[in-house]
Amino acid sequence: MAEGEGAEFQRKAAFAFFVALLAAGILVYWGWAVMYDTWYPFDRGNIGIYTIYAPLIAFGVIGILLFRKKRPSRA
Repeated sequence: MAEGEGAEFQRKAAFAFFVALLAAGILVYWGWAVMYDTWYPFDRGNIGIYTIYAPLIAFGVIGILLFRKKRPSRA
């Protein structure tokens, strides 16, 4: 296996991990909102869920932006 193929596999694996983080964050928020019948996490009693889903979504989005497929440059 050439070095480029290994690097491509690692990029795809990292991208899939960050997509999973984003999906997990969205599912945690959605599941919590359905279970407790509220969609507003910034209420005093609901702020704990924010500390769980916000980092999941943030790291997922940042990772997706970092590991997305690069467009070929026009030179």
